[in-house]
Amino acid sequence: MRASSWQGVRENYRYGTARQQYSDSIDPGTAASLESTGNMGGVVKAAPQNGRADQAVLAEKATGVRSVQRALDILALLTEDRPFITIRDIVEVTGLAKTTAIRLAQELDHSGLLWSTSSGYMAGPGLWRWAYLAQRSWELPLETQRAMRELASRARETVNVYMVRDIYRVCIAQQESPQPLRHVVHIGDELPLWGGASAKVLLRDAGPHLLARIARSSPYGDAHVKRLREWIDDAAAQGSAISHGEREDGLSAVAVPIIGRSGSVVAAIALSGPTVRFTDERIVEFTAELIEVSSRLSERGFEHPLGSSI
Repeated sequence: MRASSWQGVRENYRYGTARQQYSDSIDPGTAASLESTGNMGGVVKAAPQNGRADQAVLAEKATGVRSVQRALDILALLTEDRPFITIRDIVEVTGLAKTTAIRLAQELDHSGLLWSTSSGYMAGPGLWRWAYLAQRSWELPLETQRAMRELASRARETVNVYMVRDIYRVCIAQQESPQPLRHVVHIGDELPLWGGASAKVLLRDAGPHLLARIARSSPYGDAHVKRLREWIDDAAAQGSAISHGEREDGLSAVAVPIIGRSGSVVAAIALSGPTVRFTDERIVEFTAELIEVSSRLSERGFEHPLGSSI
């Protein structure tokens, strides 16, 4: 049988967004039967090959996820120090092909997430709208912000509030120290839970599975669970925690828990700065200041969209 006689034996099957050609799946016996009955010009509906269709759908989904991740990688290139990015910047940092970088940048520009200028691409108005929504959702009450400002002014060190998210602690609020040499963590930054004063008080109610995962993420491996447990127990007994250079050399911190209405730890408030300024005498003063502020926040009722993941 000539190959051209197969041209009529085709139909596209659609599963979601995937299309498959099934003409090649017809066996020779079926083809001979069709030819003998004069039905070669008709349409043959082959049985759906779910395996192929499913693979096509999965492949398309993976492509979509990859495009989203690439777009986010491009947006992440914008910082305070780099308010503009060029196609060359995108290609060099992300490793994307130039054509892909151009296409994604144009799509982000069209959606308002980037804004094209003569100097390159800058953050677009769409990001401003999202930033405003995020600020309204994440911002702490004015009373809490005022308490943090007053604490930073008295202690002259940076005040941070952290909450747990999986194996990380997220900074949800900060008031920077008035001193030139100070510790700075941006709101939204995720820091590890395997070390630091805040981690020790945040993990008071953590279960063994979470502690094991945190230990595995640390430079010390699974054996770090024992030390974590000791730190947590000490912090629970003292009502506060201290750290010196555990996560970063030359950095010290004092932290106390913020207690929710259920009696569980919902957040940690901390003072942090250069170790040289965290003397034993100052640590005693810092701890007293933090406990006073934490008590007020706990009594008022501390709530945040991030909630508690422990």
